[in-house]
Amino acid sequence: MADSRWTPPEGSWASSAANRRNMQAIRSRDTKPEQLIRRLVHAQGLRYRVCAKPLADLRRTADIVFRPARVAVFVDGCYWHGCPEHYVSPKTNPDYWSEKVARNIARDRDTDQQLADAGWLALRFWEHESPDECALAISVAVSSRRHQLRVDRETG
Repeated sequence: MADSRWTPPEGSWASSAANRRNMQAIRSRDTKPEQLIRRLVHAQGLRYRVCAKPLADLRRTADIVFRPARVAVFVDGCYWHGCPEHYVSPKTNPDYWSEKVARNIARDRDTDQQLADAGWLALRFWEHESPDECALAISVAVSSRRHQLRVDRETG
């Protein structure tokens, strides 16, 4: 049983023991939107890696990785990645969380740039987007990239 006298350490993001438990329960992988998109992409015959590093020296993982096609897919949560339609600054500890989300957005842009510099395509989707439309866009991108990489190899 949780101690009702729990107080967060100085500078902690947790404003209460209940908030701390809630935040710790949030999944970083295998979210419902990811699972739906993966299921649809798999049904189209595409095979992929889940929660994998696209580049060995990049300390970040993509939700879905198509290595031969060099496509990395990210399904971003509206809150954690600052969705322009759905992000609302929290009422509790807003300075900390707004800065956290801003750092996430900057990291996302940096990841996209590093992948592009290495010849990869980064696809980003919001968790609220239609899984069918996301899966279709992924399928088209992977097929197109596979074809282009094949042509590039043949023409040397």
